[in-house]
Amino acid sequence: MKPALVLIDLQNDYFPGGRMELVGIEAAAIQAHKVLLAFRKTGLPIFHVQHVALGPDATFFRPDTPGVEIHQPLQPLPKEPVVQKHFPNSFRKTGLLEVLGRAGIEDLVICGAMSHMCIDSTTRAAFDYGLRCQVIHDACATCNLVFEGLEVPAAQVHAAFMAALRARYAQVLSVKQFLDAFPLGLKD
Repeated sequence: MKPALVLIDLQNDYFPGGRMELVGIEAAAIQAHKVLLAFRKTGLPIFHVQHVALGPDATFFRPDTPGVEIHQPLQPLPKEPVVQKHFPNSFRKTGLLEVLGRAGIEDLVICGAMSHMCIDSTTRAAFDYGLRCQVIHDACATCNLVFEGLEVPAAQVHAAFMAALRARYAQVLSVKQFLDAFPLGLKD
């Protein structure tokens, strides 16, 4: 098993002061950073996914703005590829699947934002492509949603999507559970 880490949309607009602040994003980023450091220690592949909104009505992740940049300290090192996307699914109209295939990667570890959107759609697509996924639930964040006048708190949105992914599409783990089983027994 040669896993690759896929960090999705951990960009400034989702953090305090950004145009679309998520609930719990700072805590999720701290947890994602732990996973990132573990991958860097082992030299296993790391892919950063950056959403760039191209539509004229885009309110966040707009090109050439501070909000589109990957958040510190999660910014990629020079050898870590950045895959730019324009849709929630990190595979749609990107070269991610081909890069993973050339590298012989069949296992993904997924962290980032938003749980109900890009994490969900990327994980389901990866499953459909025959990849095995682990989603690190406490290294993901989302926002409150409203449906038919009912406000759904972010914690419930997150829990519902993690439960749905766990049912068929991915192994859903905490950072601690993941690091306890990580190659070479690395922790923190």
